[in-house]
Amino acid sequence: MRILLVEDDVLIGRGLQHGLRKEGMAVDWTTDGEAAAIALRTTSYGLILLDLGLPKQDGLTLLKNLRGRHDPTAVIIITARDGVPDRVAGLDGGADDYMVKPFALEELLARIRVLDRRHAGRAQATLQAGEIELDPARRSVLLRGEKISVTAREFALLYELMRSPSVVVTREQLEERLYGWNEEIESNAIQVHVHNLRRKLGAQAIRNVRGVGYQIGDSA
Repeated sequence: MRILLVEDDVLIGRGLQHGLRKEGMAVDWTTDGEAAAIALRTTSYGLILLDLGLPKQDGLTLLKNLRGRHDPTAVIIITARDGVPDRVAGLDGGADDYMVKPFALEELLARIRVLDRRHAGRAQATLQAGEIELDPARRSVLLRGEKISVTAREFALLYELMRSPSVVVTREQLEERLYGWNEEIESNAIQVHVHNLRRKLGAQAIRNVRGVGYQIGDSA
């Protein structure tokens, strides 16, 4: 998942970016509302983590503009404003969730997983494709009940494919979802990750739809 983090506190921003990247997420970080607005017009995100007290353009204005153009991207407000009126304004303004600082990274990750299930219309906490089971909370991959060791990037790629097993995902889409700003991408990076996953999960685990992209195979 690619996340836009909008946070003007440098210590908090660095900490969240580091923690989320360790979980295999791509994180683009901006420190003001105007830069975030530009990023949202040029890049597709799976989630926005939005502070309210931002320079140049405040968080609620950014959120209002986002929803005003019918952008459904999930938004979690992260702020020190803990008053009930603030919570109500944020949620009524279009946020999907509201977290008051300071908070534990583990709770933020759990809320991200909940939102992802909700937006995907999925009730189950785990994802299943044939004999492959992926557990986002435990960050584990099972093949016929046996745990398979995968890297953070391999897990992220498999997760993107298993979120919509009937959908063919292009290499460009995978690159956009797995890599953030200033991350170098080798031209064959996705192919290498797919090759490694096939070696671990079976040659037919991921189908190559020629000229289009990748899909979790019917026999996976």
